[in-house]
Amino acid sequence: EEVPEGVAEEEPEEEEVRYENAVNKGDFIMVDMTGSSVETGEVFDTSIEETARTESQFDEDRTYGSRLVIVGDGYVLRGLDAKLPGIAFDEDVEIEIDPQDAFGERNPDDMETVPYRVLRSKGINPYVGAELEIDGRSAIVRSAGAGRVQVDYNHPLAGRKIVYKLKVVEHISAEKDKMRALLGRRFLGIETSEFKLKKTKKKLRIGIPDQIFFGENIQIAKRGVALDLLRYFEEIDEIEYYETIKRS
Repeated sequence: EEVPEGVAEEEPEEEEVRYENAVNKGDFIMVDMTGSSVETGEVFDTSIEETARTESQFDEDRTYGSRLVIVGDGYVLRGLDAKLPGIAFDEDVEIEIDPQDAFGERNPDDMETVPYRVLRSKGINPYVGAELEIDGRSAIVRSAGAGRVQVDYNHPLAGRKIVYKLKVVEHISAEKDKMRALLGRRFLGIETSEFKLKKTKKKLRIGIPDQIFFGENIQIAKRGVALDLLRYFEEIDEIEYYETIKRS
């Protein structure tokens, strides 16, 4: 059909490439991953406990283990998310990410000089390298002297190229396995097989394991899981949680 004069012709949409035996957009995958600075080699993120301990990054309040990533949905950094499609399952890979697709370029406007007395009045003892929170913003002290302190609100990795070493250890395809993966993402440290799943038409009933009846922030986790499930399973209109207490 001829396009009328003066009307721009619409460009055809590019067909999404589908990969065989590799990651595709929308896939549910479990990933072992470690991120570091290309420039310094310093590790800033890892899902592997042994690596965290080796790199002096271990946090006893964190739960380590393979992470759920739903490809293309922002579960990881934008630059990493965009490079996941096409990666073979169960293969060790390295992915470099430029600053603009990682933590952004450095912004000179995010540097500020603050009088020393102002920080002291807030109970802050500034020294070079100190990580602070000033009026709700995270900052690092770059210099201190002569009664003045230079603070940097840029992300510590702003302006740096980073690299992720990762391995897709599982491709989740079964519906209930996907549901359990979403549960595991919110209820950290709980074996997902402990949750009972009963789907009837447009309703999903979830049995809560007794070990988390009184868990901290359980209501927040339950709501988060419900929103996730309603987002990814369009045939479900209602989520119901239930608890079972048996005679001991």
